[in-house]
Amino acid sequence: MGRHADERGGTFPQAPTQEEWEAMGSEEQAQVVESLPGEVTWDEMAMPEGDKHSGAKARAKDLLAGYFRHQRRKVYLGSEVAVYYPAERRFAPDLLAVLDVEPHERGKWVVSHEGKGLDWVLEVHVGGDRKKDAEYNVERYARVGIPEYFIYDRSREKLEAYHLASLGARKYTRMEPRQGRFHSEVLGLEFEVVNARLQVWAGNALLLESEELLARALEKLEETARQRETEVRRREEAESRLAVEERRREEEERRRREIERRLTELQAEMERLQHRGG
Repeated sequence: MGRHADERGGTFPQAPTQEEWEAMGSEEQAQVVESLPGEVTWDEMAMPEGDKHSGAKARAKDLLAGYFRHQRRKVYLGSEVAVYYPAERRFAPDLLAVLDVEPHERGKWVVSHEGKGLDWVLEVHVGGDRKKDAEYNVERYARVGIPEYFIYDRSREKLEAYHLASLGARKYTRMEPRQGRFHSEVLGLEFEVVNARLQVWAGNALLLESEELLARALEKLEETARQRETEVRRREEAESRLAVEERRREEEERRRREIERRLTELQAEMERLQHRGG
């Protein structure tokens, strides 16, 4: 495991070069991966930026996780996971995505060990110096070959996006929004900021958070329960009307038989009187 010196004289763990990695045996590679820390120091990260930062990051992860779970596609989504590219200073993006890999929990992402680099990165900026996200990371993420990089600037409620225009490119091209949305070729989704919220679209469908999906599911269950109650009440009312109608018919039948009986008796009485008079 190597060390990387920063401009202030500090040193940080660093993954070996790809050539050094390939020269190792599997046991030595495993030892290197185990020795690389999963934690990133405060010197390497921005200061905590409160709910605006953590909330936006968590919401974006929740939206993407729900979408890919519904698509039944294996995608690893990590938040502030230490990332080790060969011979590069480690970093920990706010949110990262790697497509078509096992989505199990990880304490770090070592590119040589995983056999794949990051496909997509989102950084959330709230306050302070924007250079880390808007300048240094733009250069670094392009240099290591991350295909797409999105920046959600919460201080201005604005989105920026960059992509590598070709497979071998190592400098980003700025994306231009289309009708206010930035299209991610990597994820197959569109992103925009509306009313201080990052929204994600899959075609014409707006992705919903787990809480929103749960709320809608509960509303649907409640509506279904109300419909069933209405149907039961209507059925009971119909059965009650049928019972009333049946009783009415029975009463009419009883009256008809009573009238017929009395007519028969009167006819018999008249015949008896006529017989006496004759």
